[in-house]
Amino acid sequence: MAVARSLRERAPEAQVRWLGGRRGLEASIVPAEGYPLELLVVRSLRTVDVSAHTVLDPLRLGASYPQALAMMLRHRPDVVFTTGGYLAMPVVAAAATLRVPSVMWEGNLVPGRSVRVSARLATVLAVSFAETCGRLPGRCYVTGTPIRSFAGHDRAAARAALELDADTPALLVFGGSQAVRRLNRAVADALARLVEHAYVIHLTGQPAYAEALRRREALKPSSRTRYRPYPFMRSEMADALLASDLLVGRAGSSTLAEASVLGLPMVVVPYPHASAHQVANARALAEAGAARIVADEDFDADALVDAAALLAQPDAMARMRAAAHSLGRPGAAAAVAELVLALAERAELPGAQTVERISRTAA
Repeated sequence: MAVARSLRERAPEAQVRWLGGRRGLEASIVPAEGYPLELLVVRSLRTVDVSAHTVLDPLRLGASYPQALAMMLRHRPDVVFTTGGYLAMPVVAAAATLRVPSVMWEGNLVPGRSVRVSARLATVLAVSFAETCGRLPGRCYVTGTPIRSFAGHDRAAARAALELDADTPALLVFGGSQAVRRLNRAVADALARLVEHAYVIHLTGQPAYAEALRRREALKPSSRTRYRPYPFMRSEMADALLASDLLVGRAGSSTLAEASVLGLPMVVVPYPHASAHQVANARALAEAGAARIVADEDFDADALVDAAALLAQPDAMARMRAAAHSLGRPGAAAAVAELVLALAERAELPGAQTVERISRTAA
């Protein structure tokens, strides 16, 4: 979405079509943004557990290649941009067959197997971490992770929008797109202790939202307004990030990138599955001093209370904010869009220093 918006800002005449999968958020989000959407039979996310989908997913993947080929023959795109992963394999293969140039972006420090396979067919690679270029073939640029724009937003307005007073710190607990049961359980067990000292902005996921509301009603009346559960956030997420003082959550690429741009200290609980990609992502931030890591199996109510104790350590928080800012790439979407437009116009690709400069510049 961020790259598409940047493309339209730079080239208002650009036509953007979206190609998605059957299992993912595309169907509920993309049409609302005004982009035409078509779906492949392949699912955007593979099933981790052994089930009928273990057999069906490879069949769907094979069927999606001719489907993607037919779509490209019908629409004749000038360029393809893909975020990599399972869904990208048939799309990049079809683009290579038709000699349509492509930009593939990979946000994890350690690329997954499907990315390593399909990267060989992409024209240009864009990554979030410099180390990733050494793990992939082809021409590679460090752009950072494309994120939403925070232009026009500020902390005071964000706190006012969420009805938070100026003096009480705010803790944001956010599980990202992965299962949040462990985080939800820790919040439930630690809640009475947390609201004594801070607001708790908690993204529960839809299944756990009703129970979170009941838990809020069980708090002392004086503490009740400090617990702010939400089933999910879309446009409000920018305000939640700006208004918060500390983020506790998973180590997805977008979450880490947005927190870094805002200088938001993090306590990261990496999702332990999916080839431990999040563990590597989190380690890069921890080594820079922007985050602290708690292993998934060690994260409970006591660990969450320990994490929240950072709010009372101004020196440590200041160091983490500075480290996070140093990693931020607010212009990542514009940097990727620069590569996409160069390929679409069959122009010379920009140099690595140009892409670096754009990615470090606020939109």
